[in-house]
Amino acid sequence: MTFLSNDAAEAPAHIIKLAQALPSPRVAIARAGAPLPMLAAKEATEANMMVPIFTGERHMIKDEAAKLDWDISEFEIIEADGEIESGMAAAKACGEGRADVLMKGQLHTDAFMRAAVARDNGLRTGKRFVHIFHITKGDQAITISDAAVNVSPNLDTRRDATAEVVTLLHKIGNARPKVAFLSATESPIDSVPSSVEGRELRDWAADTIADADFSGPLAFDLIMSPKAVEAKKITGDPVAGQADAIIVPDIVSGNALFKSFVYLTGGCAGGIVMGAKVPILLTSRADPAAARLSSIALGAIVAAG
Repeated sequence: MTFLSNDAAEAPAHIIKLAQALPSPRVAIARAGAPLPMLAAKEATEANMMVPIFTGERHMIKDEAAKLDWDISEFEIIEADGEIESGMAAAKACGEGRADVLMKGQLHTDAFMRAAVARDNGLRTGKRFVHIFHITKGDQAITISDAAVNVSPNLDTRRDATAEVVTLLHKIGNARPKVAFLSATESPIDSVPSSVEGRELRDWAADTIADADFSGPLAFDLIMSPKAVEAKKITGDPVAGQADAIIVPDIVSGNALFKSFVYLTGGCAGGIVMGAKVPILLTSRADPAAARLSSIALGAIVAAG
């Protein structure tokens, strides 16, 4: 069986317009001298969503730009050799205030994130780094955290994730987002730890975070389906069946959900890491052009403050 590809996904128009209406951030691209990061930089620059700062091997950066017939002479190139040095140079530029967004280029994610969390690079703020996917399909949208960075996030990390998700959704125009805490049941059961934690997180969030509604624990059908909510006679829940965001208990469930939305619906997933001094973009070689543009747009919106 062959499932739907995400190659035809379209970047969300309202997110792109929001980003284009803001000052273009300076985006430090770690190891930019490769086809996909260079193409993403060109598309986003031409769309007035970023001013690139390239790090990496100068000759590779210039060669890739030439292949795209792109004159990059007006943009800064920070010479760096290899993955580690390029990642460190890009992160340091952000930590020192010379760039506003950090973007992954042609380097492994572990090397990139090591640079982002290195104390000497100045990106730590005391908050936990959490990854957020904002997935769109036409007029529909769902946000998931954390599907890419934190493997087994504890309660404190999920609290930070919840706050960051609400912040992001407020910034992109959702005045009162509905946030669900995922489990396998709608009732706290000791044998299902995520259900007990979901209730604890719901209570904490309701008392702590303004201008949002929360519910948990909720199984996936009760998060997404009004029919399931009706069938199970769930009443008075402000989130069930109409969630805008899902906080997952672990990276496996988050990653599976994110990829299901993308590959089974053809949705576009923009991703961003929040909690650092600057937004961090973890673009992937598997990302289609729309996802890369969506991620850069989110970075521009968050960087604008």
